Amino acid sequence: MSKETFKRFVRSHPSLVRKVNEGNTSWQKLYEMYDLYGENHSIWNPYFNDSNIGQMNKETTANTQSTIGDTSLKEIFNMIKSMDLDTVKKGVDGLQKAVVLLQDLTATKKQDQYQARPLYRHLED
Repeated sequence: MSKETFKRFVRSHPSLVRKVNEGNTSWQKLYEMYDLYGENHSIWNPYFNDSNIGQMNKETTANTQSTIGDTSLKEIFNMIKSMDLDTVKKGVDGLQKAVVLLQDLTATKKQDQYQARPLYRHLED
């Protein structure tokens, strides 16, 4: 099954989008289920319950009443919840090492300037 047919399947069932946004499942899991079982398998029944549709309609009306700022905050919180903290930590550590390296390369260190001894002086003067 192709990604395009999966996208059409998801568009025809908006309850799947809600499940992913709530953090109950992931797109990867849904795609694997779609690839293994197809569109008409009973595995999709929990995702398409009538109670979920009624609840989705309530949430849709609530979301239309919310402001654009609220929606963006919800999206940000959902992104934060789905982040892998180990990956973020590795990225921050790598960035920190790069900054330290750049600081070391661009730092102007005072080097002891070599001062030549005047020619007319002897060692014991």
